[in-house]
Amino acid sequence: MILVFGGTTEGRKAAEVLEEAGKTYYYSTKTGEQDITLHHGQRIDGALDSEAMLAFCQEHDIRLIVDAAHPFAKQLHQTIIDVAAEAQIPIVRYDRIYPPRDPDITWIDDYSQIPIDIHTLLATTGVQNISKLKPLESKGIKIYYRILPRESSISLAKAQGATDDQLCFYEDGNTIDVDADAILLKESGISGGFAEKVAAARAKGMRIFALKRPKLHNGNGSFCVVCNGPHGLRRAVEKLLPEFYALHSGLTTGTCATAAAIAAALRLIKGETPDEVPVILPNGETITVPVTYGDGYASVFKEAGDDPDVTNGIEIRASVEPSNHFEILGGEGVGHFTLPGFDFPPGEPAINKAPREMIRRNLERFDTLQQTLSPSLRITISVQHGAEIARRTFNPRLGIEGGISIIGVSGIVKPFSEEAFIDSIRKCMTVAKASGSERVVINSGGKSERFVKALYPDIPQQAFVEYGNYIGETLKIAHELSISKVTLGVMLGKAVKLAQGHLDTHSRKATMDKTFISRLLKESDCDLDISGITLAREIWERLPQGRLKSFADIIISHCAEHCNPLLPNGELTILLIDDEGNIYE
Repeated sequence: MILVFGGTTEGRKAAEVLEEAGKTYYYSTKTGEQDITLHHGQRIDGALDSEAMLAFCQEHDIRLIVDAAHPFAKQLHQTIIDVAAEAQIPIVRYDRIYPPRDPDITWIDDYSQIPIDIHTLLATTGVQNISKLKPLESKGIKIYYRILPRESSISLAKAQGATDDQLCFYEDGNTIDVDADAILLKESGISGGFAEKVAAARAKGMRIFALKRPKLHNGNGSFCVVCNGPHGLRRAVEKLLPEFYALHSGLTTGTCATAAAIAAALRLIKGETPDEVPVILPNGETITVPVTYGDGYASVFKEAGDDPDVTNGIEIRASVEPSNHFEILGGEGVGHFTLPGFDFPPGEPAINKAPREMIRRNLERFDTLQQTLSPSLRITISVQHGAEIARRTFNPRLGIEGGISIIGVSGIVKPFSEEAFIDSIRKCMTVAKASGSERVVINSGGKSERFVKALYPDIPQQAFVEYGNYIGETLKIAHELSISKVTLGVMLGKAVKLAQGHLDTHSRKATMDKTFISRLLKESDCDLDISGITLAREIWERLPQGRLKSFADIIISHCAEHCNPLLPNGELTILLIDDEGNIYE
């Protein structure tokens, strides 16, 4: 069982990550005032001291603690550390992402360091810290306290001596509606709106004082993993409590290439060869990736998790050398674009925009690389046996030749492969449009495509796209790309699901509904008992020859009812295909 300490933005994100498992966990807040919806999480409210927390962990067999509490909740963090050490429970600390400290801001370690050469101060450091600021009032400084508009907060503020004219509230985001000489902020990170508050204060010409976040430690040898985003949290839970998720996540080829490039650059510039390197993902969070080293390169062995990916376990290498300008090249095993429709023109290595940006961004963050070597590095990405592996991917159809492509929008592969598959569909549809074909033909797989090709002998191969089970997503992509004519080839097993409105025909989302199929048969004046069938395609064998067309027409009309709205500006042709290759339209 997992126990989450939340009440924050990070707590909400942690709950979203754990909800994906569909298993019970506990979510703890001090006041119970956070508005959050939990489907599988059980909420517990009220402060827990060491004794109560330890008792709860023992009673409920807590095996992992996720500390997503506010960064300034120092006492709670320490209590969690102490209890975890005593109970031998690992901790995942869900930290925030913090921008570099701005030198134009006055940074302080505690409230006693606030300069007293001001007349008015807007304090945004929380209702519980009002008493720490009261001594400044005795020195003639007028203080306004910005707090949450809750009855409990107002009562606590007044109990510490705040008056009505000193209180202002968070009613309009980060807008500052108080005239003051200066503002006091907490270093609350990106999710705490720190940058927005700084910008609003500067717009008002205010001096800015910022209270540094407290330094946290793991304490007493307790095992603590730190993450600062949802992907890192999930991967930490998968590692520390593997059974919580039925399927585990993996890394994209783009993340692997980035990690290899970081490791190669560190060895070149600093002479360092760490066993793992930090990688900033496109969403801004940081994860760590294991790396190895060879003669003139660093490498990462791709971890696909439980996603059925043929690239699982491949070795992705990066070599780094000085250059006249920053460039990323494709070496052995990395394919090249031969058709338009990608992020880069034909002839370029098949390394998409997101991985290139990841590599650049990660190299530029190192102080030793900034403004000197990072814009003047040549990074070469290569993949062992990449050409052989590529033959088992979509690459040949996409016009990527000579190896695999380095891809990945999020940097993480979700274990259900849905995201990766839809991303592949999008790439195929983009290439199909770029082929110049007026019509794009979408099919569930190679069998149906083989039958439909005979109807469109002049359409180029790139204009045939497999949708798998994702009919709805594929049609939406066609609309987004303004594809004017689409032909949808579908076989009966998927067609009866689609006719019922299931735009994703995967068996985990939809099953054959015999009652619905019987209704379709009646609509087509077919008197057929299907109670004994196992597969929808058996209907073709049982229907009289003279009723096949009418049944097919009814199926197609119901499918069109659900599909046409997804392609409002295009022309959709639906083809129903039987096992012998006969096509009804």
